[in-house]
Amino acid sequence: MMPLTLADPGEENIILRVGGKPEVKKHLENLGFVVGGCVRVVSTTGGNLIVNVKEARIAISQEMAQKIMV
Repeated sequence: MMPLTLADPGEENIILRVGGKPEVKKHLENLGFVVGGCVRVVSTTGGNLIVNVKEARIAISQEMAQKIMV
């Protein structure tokens, strides 16, 4: 298990755990980051990530990506 920030771009990953405070977890779940879901890193820019999740492209900060374990 590793944080999403360490995932290789283009590689399909399964979300194993979403951490953080309850409001942060809820926000990430609303964006589609749910346990068992698939996520793929498209690119990283200055530590921030662009990811594909649930057929949507989302930009998240490095801080948020560290809370998502794959």
